[in-house]
Amino acid sequence: MELFWYLVTAFLLIVFFVLDGYDFGVGIIHLFYAKSESDRKVVAKAAGLFWDSNEVWLVAAGGMLFMAFPTFYASVFSGFYLPLIIVLWLIVFRAIGLEFRGLISFQMWKDFWDKSFGISSLLLALFFGIALGNIVRGVDLGSVGHIANGQTPVIVHEAHFFFLPLWTNFDALNPSPGVIDWFTILIGLIAVVTLATHGANWIVLKTEASINADLKKLVFKLNSLHLLLSILALGLWQLIRPDALTQFLDHPLYLVFPMIYFVGLFALFFTKKMKSDLTPFLFSSAVIVGGISASLAALFPVILPSTNAINPALTIYNTSAGPYALEAALPWGIFGLVLTLVYFFIQRRLTRGKVDGRDYGH
Repeated sequence: MELFWYLVTAFLLIVFFVLDGYDFGVGIIHLFYAKSESDRKVVAKAAGLFWDSNEVWLVAAGGMLFMAFPTFYASVFSGFYLPLIIVLWLIVFRAIGLEFRGLISFQMWKDFWDKSFGISSLLLALFFGIALGNIVRGVDLGSVGHIANGQTPVIVHEAHFFFLPLWTNFDALNPSPGVIDWFTILIGLIAVVTLATHGANWIVLKTEASINADLKKLVFKLNSLHLLLSILALGLWQLIRPDALTQFLDHPLYLVFPMIYFVGLFALFFTKKMKSDLTPFLFSSAVIVGGISASLAALFPVILPSTNAINPALTIYNTSAGPYALEAALPWGIFGLVLTLVYFFIQRRLTRGKVDGRDYGH
């Protein structure tokens, strides 16, 4: 049952980052490329008509995580308390930036909320990437410090708890790293580039904005940067965790996930030659699916590595709820997932096609 709920939760998170990921990307494009009021309005619609339904997947994933892996949930929500509060405020300002911009027809008002939407989207992409960087790098479980004279371990918390400052000395090789270091920043930058590409493809798919031709050229440039950053990240990940790729050698079937990632990445270099606007969006979705899946597969069954040798890593087995809870939740979890899927398909049917002429409801 632990494996089943792990796969369900991973599925929900991946769907969230594919769907709400293009909203983040749209915000980044809106911030830097939507210059005219007509483009700003239509680009905002490309996110505004979808963001609330897309975030249902995050709520569902959080609920599943709380039910199936309560120890992991408690650990990460206390350990990452500071960045999670920042993410919460960014989600709030991104939403009200979209909802408030059209309430008053005053340029300064619109400009303020446009910046709120764009900057919040950019920082959300960065912080979600930093979060993934922390997961694959590992954390100091138990907050094991060291006394200078003799290097005697000092265990501050229980084995499965930790607390990270936002940063320490930015050294990813530090036994007690902060949330932000040079490795997690790198993963955060990859997330920003990935979601900006995804958002650009979504704008081209859903709108007739005047910037669409420029966005196709931008996808090529972003993809070139993405490839370079990915190669750099793989090398540095090996430096931080020499066993990072062991799973793929022991279980060759796991190689399908990085293959999905790199197939999507290489295909995006030919965006301008693709006749269908849907095709580039599917390939940027494949990059997200492959990237997250490959990261999870590289750790499995670990879900949060430990950077010290005293406290063991958190896995799907030592953080799960009891057998009765997992079995009792099965029918309700399936029922909730079906409702979420029904909601998703109805919402997508109501918003199919281009959104330029649609009323956002202001």
